[in-house]
Amino acid sequence: MQVMKWSALALAVTAGTTQLAFASAQSESKGFVEDSSFDVLNKNFFLHRDFRNNGAGNGGSADDQNYRQEWAHGITALYESGYTVGTVGFGVDAHGMLGIKLDSGRGTTGTGLLPIDSDGRAEDDYSYAGGAVKMRISNTELKYGNLFPTAPVFASSTARLLPASAEGFQLSSSEIENLSLDAGHFTSIRDGSMSTNSDGEIATSYAGVTAKSADYVGGSYSFSDDFSVSLYGSELEDIWRQYYGNANYNIAFSDSQALNFDFNIYRTVDEGSAKAGELNNTIFSLAAAYTLGAHKFTLAHQRNNGDEPMDYIMMDGFNYGDSVFLANSVQYSDFNGPGEKSWQVRYDLDMAAFGVPGLSFMARYITGSDVDGTGADRNGAYWNTDDDGNPTTPGYGSDGKEWERDLQVKYVFQEGAAKDLAITVRQATWRSNNDMGWAYSGGSSALDEVRVITEYPLDIL
Repeated sequence: MQVMKWSALALAVTAGTTQLAFASAQSESKGFVEDSSFDVLNKNFFLHRDFRNNGAGNGGSADDQNYRQEWAHGITALYESGYTVGTVGFGVDAHGMLGIKLDSGRGTTGTGLLPIDSDGRAEDDYSYAGGAVKMRISNTELKYGNLFPTAPVFASSTARLLPASAEGFQLSSSEIENLSLDAGHFTSIRDGSMSTNSDGEIATSYAGVTAKSADYVGGSYSFSDDFSVSLYGSELEDIWRQYYGNANYNIAFSDSQALNFDFNIYRTVDEGSAKAGELNNTIFSLAAAYTLGAHKFTLAHQRNNGDEPMDYIMMDGFNYGDSVFLANSVQYSDFNGPGEKSWQVRYDLDMAAFGVPGLSFMARYITGSDVDGTGADRNGAYWNTDDDGNPTTPGYGSDGKEWERDLQVKYVFQEGAAKDLAITVRQATWRSNNDMGWAYSGGSSALDEVRVITEYPLDIL
């Protein structure tokens, strides 16, 4: 589910395009200690989910959990050293995570915020640490260890209490002006919130199969300040090969008026032993956003031309990853069902123009239809219907429909002791027919959700 996924890629593009090919970041290194940084993020998270029609009447059991509710506080500490001086620079990164339960009950677990013990109760607290070694030549950087990949085909999640991480190699380069290149090889993944296993399995979110390794390569190029493109390719061993493309174009009419177009596309095909079955999936989205002063109006269309859902990584069998950079991947649903066509209308308001900097509002509505999972490979992981075409857990039927409404208010303190403290309240309402409900909520076709998130970043060094 998308929570600021586009911003992660935008930061990566910016990092690559602000360095000129003629300048070497390594030659400007001040030293291992001199360029080091130490940041701490306090994140307070309340999550409530109400499954409105869970139970036997909707294909489940009479004792199905009707709602989930937890409250937790997470502390993320991140240290990044500088690079030693010389042609080749060396450094280290290290991080420590601590999650603390503030409220949870045996009957309200399962939000993805806290790990569950053998008695079915949330852990009172949990923690883990990790790190990586790194080296740099010119504007090319190689890292090995516990990393936080943000590639659109392989991105760990930041959507819950603590960030997920992956074990492996990552190579990034910006030797050519306006070109940013990125490649990675990973062998395990750690959920961060639901599990602290350092050797967690790389899994797929919908098929539920695991891969021994994941590889990706890609990059972004900026033709100008207003036009950029991205291309990526990835492989989950014996599951799929997935390709991604993006084009972003901005037309500025004035300082306060602009029109932006953002196009995203994924292509997924089976690979090797095809553990998820035969795959032949193409999904795309196109969003147009018009900004007029404090107001922004967005219209987006998304379409899946495949017999299976557009799938992406899951962390160790728990929370979903962030590798779904699509316009209609929103707070709860991804609108990525087989054959699904969806539309979104969105409105954003920045209250800075009215004398309240830091305060913003957002509202959006998405509707999806024409979901048909009956054409999936009958021997594959996405075939989840009986002989009559009726959905079985967690499958799709032949005429799935869904809609979602999201509301958000956010305030970021601009000055004082609480400067940069951000408070976000999100509310989501999701409804579907039974041909969609199995895929998302284990039998519920209606969900109401509230998230209250407070984030307070501290720059120690």
